[in-house]
Amino acid sequence: MFNLFKKKIKPTLGLKIGTLLKTDMHSHLIPGIDDGAPDVETSLSLIKGLMDLGYTKLITTPHIMSDYYQNTPEIIREQFELLKQAVEKEGLDIELRYAAEYYVDEFFEERMEKEELLPISGKKILIEQSFSEEYPRLRDVTFRMQLKGYKPVIAHAERYPYYASDTSKYESLIDAGCILQVNILSLQGYYGKLEKKAANYLIKNNFAELLGTDCHHERHLNRIGNFFAETEISLDGIEFMNNKLAG
Repeated sequence: MFNLFKKKIKPTLGLKIGTLLKTDMHSHLIPGIDDGAPDVETSLSLIKGLMDLGYTKLITTPHIMSDYYQNTPEIIREQFELLKQAVEKEGLDIELRYAAEYYVDEFFEERMEKEELLPISGKKILIEQSFSEEYPRLRDVTFRMQLKGYKPVIAHAERYPYYASDTSKYESLIDAGCILQVNILSLQGYYGKLEKKAANYLIKNNFAELLGTDCHHERHLNRIGNFFAETEISLDGIEFMNNKLAG
């Protein structure tokens, strides 16, 4: 069941969003393996930008999608190590980790049964699905994930029209044991009015446990830098799970 009461934290006035959250748990910073950073130079530029926003820990989450990004833990690990070496060479003082953003389909179901998944923290697994319709077996998949000890985290929950247009479905997801993650950019209206409305709803009702940048490129980074100037909703008094994510 969702948590209606969250501890008080410092007011957001005058802060950068990264200073507030400290940890970002959803981004695409590993070069050349999905629709995020195309090369190491871009990766470093994005990381520096996120550091300037106050982030001290980045858990980057490349796509694993059977039709588009056929990444494996080995591919992700190998490319991450190259990025980590570049970060160290630059002398950047940032804690950097990797996980994955899994697209839920039959391929994911097979993968879930056969191998260890890459968690954002502990056993928390970031999952996404089609924007056109809910995956038919989503409830069964998330139930089986939990039987294996995993905790499903629904990536950018506000961006699925079939949830955003019927907000009662969010409570159903939470009651089914899912954690809801919201994209910071949605609160700024970056993806559209429906997504912004749904994101505000999730924040106001304390349904969103995690906020992520979902940063792919400089355009995302630049907009996130204007977060407090472009949002009407207050984050005062809300403590998100971000700064509690362990290695």
